[in-house]
Amino acid sequence: MPLDHHPDHVPVPKRRFEYDHFQIRTLTPHIGAEIRGLDLSTPLSDEEHKELRRALHDWMVLVFPEQALNADQHKDLGRRFGDLHVHPQLRGAKIPHPEILPVHTNADSPFTPGDGWHADVTCEEIPLWGSMLYIRETPTCGGGDTLYANMYMAYELLSDPIKGLLEGLSAVHDGAGPYSEQQAMGIGLPTPGEEFPSCEHPVVVRHPDTGRKLLYVNSAFTTHIVGLSAAESRGLLDLLFHHIASTHKLHCRVHWAPNTLTFWDNLCTQHHAIWDYYPHSRVGGRVSILGQARPSA
Repeated sequence: MPLDHHPDHVPVPKRRFEYDHFQIRTLTPHIGAEIRGLDLSTPLSDEEHKELRRALHDWMVLVFPEQALNADQHKDLGRRFGDLHVHPQLRGAKIPHPEILPVHTNADSPFTPGDGWHADVTCEEIPLWGSMLYIRETPTCGGGDTLYANMYMAYELLSDPIKGLLEGLSAVHDGAGPYSEQQAMGIGLPTPGEEFPSCEHPVVVRHPDTGRKLLYVNSAFTTHIVGLSAAESRGLLDLLFHHIASTHKLHCRVHWAPNTLTFWDNLCTQHHAIWDYYPHSRVGGRVSILGQARPSA
């Protein structure tokens, strides 16, 4: 049967390399674009908002250099795309902006959160669909890049037998591991009386906006595949995690400069914050946007 008539085939619109309200420079052919010509400190027009969403669907990771944002402007920008998420470590915290997750690594940090391939907070029943990280201070001697990976392509590059094996499988995503370890080291605020979230999601899901299939497991939160033995689950997850980390055509690299904001689709990407700048500092904050429903196959 021709591919165009296969029941699982979703036609992918051709990307437009020109946009009406801003200019782009692509980071790779498959993922990532730098955006120029927008001031994110002012409200987006309806036309700018619509075109940015399309660019996000096209490139999955959008980088906005030279932006001057205060905390309220950062949150307002996020709210333009949906309801804001409060991180499990900040719920109930008496802080001015609980919707902004602090990102601060320096010489006293035992590690930097995100130093490994992951998507943000996939342990939630309704995970985040988007994240906006604003970096104010970068390491003075260089370093501190973030790698991003395309989960559409991660799925598409798998062999047909592996794709068939993954269909219908679900995996558990648990926040207890990463978050409890961080709190034990004094990173993050305690959440009295509240357990860290844990949820089951399909291993392969369809993006609610594009209809495309993507791989939805990550090494930070995915603990095991339901219905498999411990050895089978570990072997299959390790294969998928190695595929994501080692297949470089999936990746793009974001080089941060002070006052850069990066907006990514948290459903169809993963990222890895590289901690190669010790003992220097990297400072910023992340606003994240709630999804509308649980991921589905």
